[in-house]
Amino acid sequence: MLAEAVVAVPGPAERGGPRVEVALAVPLLRHGQEREALLWSPEHPHLVDAQVRLLAGPPSRPGGAVGELDAVASYLGLRSVEVGAGRLLLNGTPRTLRSVLDQGWWPDTHLAASAERLRTEAQLVADLGFDSVRIHQKVEDPRFLHWCDRLGITVWAETANAYAHTARAVSLLTAEWLEVVRRDASHPSVVAWVPLNESWGVQDIGTAPGERAYATALAALTRALDPTRPVVSNDGWEHTDSDLWTVHDYTDAGEVLLARYGSVEAVAALVAVPSPSSPSGRVSANGRRLRVAGGGARAGELPTEERPLVLSEFGGVRFTPGSSAAEGATWGYSTASDAEDYARRLGDLLGAANACVEAGGLVGWCYTQLADTLQEANGLVTEDRTPKLPLERLRALVTGS
Repeated sequence: MLAEAVVAVPGPAERGGPRVEVALAVPLLRHGQEREALLWSPEHPHLVDAQVRLLAGPPSRPGGAVGELDAVASYLGLRSVEVGAGRLLLNGTPRTLRSVLDQGWWPDTHLAASAERLRTEAQLVADLGFDSVRIHQKVEDPRFLHWCDRLGITVWAETANAYAHTARAVSLLTAEWLEVVRRDASHPSVVAWVPLNESWGVQDIGTAPGERAYATALAALTRALDPTRPVVSNDGWEHTDSDLWTVHDYTDAGEVLLARYGSVEAVAALVAVPSPSSPSGRVSANGRRLRVAGGGARAGELPTEERPLVLSEFGGVRFTPGSSAAEGATWGYSTASDAEDYARRLGDLLGAANACVEAGGLVGWCYTQLADTLQEANGLVTEDRTPKLPLERLRALVTGS
């Protein structure tokens, strides 16, 4: 046991009654490198078991009876996440991300999953060589976050967005999002909050002051509940008040990624200029800017050049081995003709993304996507989670090894 304390609360214990805060002295946290043994990270996802017991009776009275009225047990992770000097810092150390987009969809249960499926999904992310996952357009099951806590997978937490900007949509999404933050803030695996994506529900954010105010307010409310994590106000483009710059780029050529994000200078040129668009035009920035004016400034806000950039969506290569789907029934941002062409395309894009990280232009990336989802046949695995290439080969492409 790391530490233990007994606290006497006078009077009867009632729901909503006295709040007690206890400071525990933990010897390993006092000084030196010993504290590293307690910190949570993807390499060492150390979790600390915690138990709270409610006792009745004065334990200090000689011969006094002490009975256990209730007990609760859980775990916690000790770690810090912050942004500074153009880097993402985990426990004060620069961190890079190899992430994958996961929509958490299954053909027979849709967005719901059994406990076993959630466990194997987290394990699949780790087995493929990713150290991070971006949950996309859904609020993930806490049981999945539990396995990310245990396996050392960092999580970008998101929610489903409205398609229209109305007073009702603003009210409902704001209330739901704040509940999400309160519920999931205790998971050490969660390292970033993403309330909005690709200007969905704020399609005129570039010109509408009310929509800019909404995105800025969501980011501020998120920080008010949890000031310990970075917030991305609008993932992909048109940021108002984000702690990280993020961009979506579905080019099908690694050399294009290298030209756009392969140096600090290239990335600096992206700020306040139109974002790149994909050749297909299906999902692209369509001339939208990386950030929009009028978001407001807050005390202590990081200078533009000190916010790191994450390529938070890219790739999306379509490959349907053995599929009998009719032509045009599925799609991706580019299409592979066979397994070798698929491996070549993946290697080109993932290799370029890893090179951009090594060069300092990016602090991380998020490949689209983990599993095929409905008509989107651009997963690394099929909708039943069968890898489209041998798992070891996919892992080597992801990690660059």
